[in-house]
Amino acid sequence: MIRRFDMPRRGRERRTRARVAAAMLAAVLGMLATPGRSADPNTVSARRAPAGAVVAVPAPGLGDERRFMHGIGYASAGGDRSWVFFSSSGLPPRGANPDGNWPHDVYVGEWSPPHHHLAKVHIFISRPEAQEPVSVAQSTSGNIMVSFEDGWNAPRTISQRYGVYHQDLSPIKPYPNDVESGGHSGHVTAVGDRFVVFYSADWVDGGGVDNLGTGGGVYVKVYNDRGGQLLHVDVAAHVREWWPVVAGSPTHALLVWQKYIPGSIIAQLEYAVLDPVTGRLVRPADASEMPRVQYYVYAAAWVPAVERFVLEATTEDGRSSVLLIDEGGQVTARLDCLPASVREASIGVNGNVAYVPTRDGRLMALTLSGSDIRLRGFERAPFAWGNTGAIGIARGPDSMHFVSLSPTGLREADFSERDEVAPSESDRCTRQTAQE
Repeated sequence: MIRRFDMPRRGRERRTRARVAAAMLAAVLGMLATPGRSADPNTVSARRAPAGAVVAVPAPGLGDERRFMHGIGYASAGGDRSWVFFSSSGLPPRGANPDGNWPHDVYVGEWSPPHHHLAKVHIFISRPEAQEPVSVAQSTSGNIMVSFEDGWNAPRTISQRYGVYHQDLSPIKPYPNDVESGGHSGHVTAVGDRFVVFYSADWVDGGGVDNLGTGGGVYVKVYNDRGGQLLHVDVAAHVREWWPVVAGSPTHALLVWQKYIPGSIIAQLEYAVLDPVTGRLVRPADASEMPRVQYYVYAAAWVPAVERFVLEATTEDGRSSVLLIDEGGQVTARLDCLPASVREASIGVNGNVAYVPTRDGRLMALTLSGSDIRLRGFERAPFAWGNTGAIGIARGPDSMHFVSLSPTGLREADFSERDEVAPSESDRCTRQTAQE
């Protein structure tokens, strides 16, 4: 069982109180505007960006962007409709309170392919302090689990909490329910009719981003599709490993996290495959082959069309590496030297194509098979990708709708294969398979 230590006060990384003067913020927001398009950053066509313009780069000078918006996910609302959940400090986001604490609520809106932006956006869960970053999963029955780190009424400063709802968002086991008092940074996925919450606990000061510290271990709790706990698994207990990310296949969950390297400004990427029925974990036979990565810049998804997990991470050299992993934990393909990706951006999946937002302002398309990864092309984004969450939802064959969080609110755009540009020489990499 997990020992329950007192969490440090809200001064740890997630609750940093860095603020920006109003004049600086106004100047930065002005930099986000691009010639030839509306000043409204929320809904634009991907084709409106000036040719060759690099507009999708993180805004400078904003400090910790997570204090505005942090965490986004989606689930089916039935038919062609999707629910999109996100955490935000108001709409438009206002950032931290005067005392430095974060006031995020969980919002939900509707989206369907004929539309270019979310509709009927409203608060779904509201309490004092912050409910962020929200993570969402949907079981085969259609039930939805919503989970996030919560600063409200938490005896140990924060708690990882959850609620379970029907597809129409009527309650089954509504918020608030504790995954773990003192738990944080959790993400949830569905594996068949089970929910898997992968979370961190405790905090160790020093090291990490800006020397603010690291988590103190990563753990799993498995629930049935009505929110009843089934299993508790220690993945890496009471060690400096944190920022858990999870993806679910029909039978297994891929667990991905980062391990602190003393004296370094990068982390070691770790992963395991979990059977949520038995609790059995499979770790890679040779962990030394996993890349060392920039803090927090990795993502994972299940690709049903090829029956593989796809794992993408930006490595210590500033380039991305993409791996395909089967349900047994075996790496079946790898492609290195790709453009750097965006922190906390999810991987969009449409058929056998994976889409990754890149730090240089584009959306990268990768064609996958069970044992091969090919770089198909790029399309320029019409806005700056936010560093606090982005999702891609399929809107038809070879077409995606992306929603990105930002310090000014939601940004949305449609992307299509017909608008892609072939990779340049600097984008290309040598294809590698696990058998080579």
